Amino acid sequence: MANPTHRHTRSRRDKRRANWKGQLPNLSLCPDCNELKLPFKACPHCGSYSGRKILNVIEKEA
Repeated sequence: MANPTHRHTRSRRDKRRANWKGQLPNLSLCPDCNELKLPFKACPHCGSYSGRKILNVIEKEA
């Protein structure tokens, strides 16, 4: 396999790496408690998924 014979410039290298940015997760509102949650996951606040109670959520003591 051939190896590069000439060095790439810093600008050419950095242009290639310009699209490595992170992305924020897509969040949706829970229909039961109106808190933000990940789509297609059970709500961590109320424990419901698709209108049904799936998880027993224990509240933290202050």
